[in-house]
Amino acid sequence: MPNSVNSSQLRSDGGTSQDLKQTRIIVTMPAYNAAATLLRTFEDIPHGLVSEIILVDDCSQDDTAAIGSSLNLKVIRHPHNVGYGGNQKTCYMEALRDGADIVIMLHPDYQYDPRKIPDIVAPILKGEADIVLGSRFLDGGALKGGMPMYKFIANRALTFCQNLVLGTHVSEFHTGYRAYSRKFLETVPFLRNSIAFVFDAEILCQAVYFNFRIAEIGVETRYFAEASSINFWHSVKYGIGVLGTLLKFVSARSGLAVDPLFKR
Repeated sequence: MPNSVNSSQLRSDGGTSQDLKQTRIIVTMPAYNAAATLLRTFEDIPHGLVSEIILVDDCSQDDTAAIGSSLNLKVIRHPHNVGYGGNQKTCYMEALRDGADIVIMLHPDYQYDPRKIPDIVAPILKGEADIVLGSRFLDGGALKGGMPMYKFIANRALTFCQNLVLGTHVSEFHTGYRAYSRKFLETVPFLRNSIAFVFDAEILCQAVYFNFRIAEIGVETRYFAEASSINFWHSVKYGIGVLGTLLKFVSARSGLAVDPLFKR
C-alpha cells in the first residue's frame, strides 16, 4: 500500500504539490441525526486543503441541518429519508456538479478522524490509486477504538469472503471513510446501487469489476454514545446484502447474467 503523507508533505513533495494546487477536493458528509457531533467533525477538517464541504441531511429528526447552515459548508436537505446509500448518491452527484476532482466521504458522527484527509487523498494525487479506503484494521485501531466484538467478527468474516471472491488483498471493505477520483465516479454506475447500507459493498465490487485501483491508509476509530452505528439486525441484513452482491459479481464476471450494477 502507498505510504501516507501529511499536509505539509503534500504541499512540498515535488510534482504532488503542483497537483494539489490544481486539484479541487470536496468533502461530502452523509448525515442523519448528527447534531451532537457535526461541529467537532467540521472543526477538525483541514480547511486549507479542502475546496468545499457538502452536508447532505437525510431528513434528520434533530438540528443537523440547522447546525450545518451555521457553518461554512453547503447544506442539502432531503425532504424524505432515502437511506444511507441514497444519501451518498446525492453527495457524489452534487460534488461532481461542483467540479470535484477528488470526492471524500466522511461521516459527520466524529467516528473517523478528519485530520487524516491529507493522507487519504495522497495516493490519488500521486496517481497510485482511484479509490482510497481508511482502514480501521491496518493499525489495529478497531478494537482499541471500541468496536463491538460482534461487529469485529462480522467485519473480518465478510472481508475474507470479499477478498476471496474479488481476488483482492484489502484489509477492510466496510469503512465509512473513503476518497474517490472523479474518473471513478463518472465511470461506475453508482446511481443503480442500493439506497441501503450495502451501497458501500456494491461500489467496491464495481471498482474491481471495472479494474480501478484501490489503496488503503490506516485510521483510528471512535465508538461512543453519539457516534452512529447500525444495530444488530441491520448488520445482519447488510451482511446478507454483501454476499448477494458477491454472487452478482461472480455471475457478471462469468457471463452468466450481468446485473445492472456492472453495466456502463
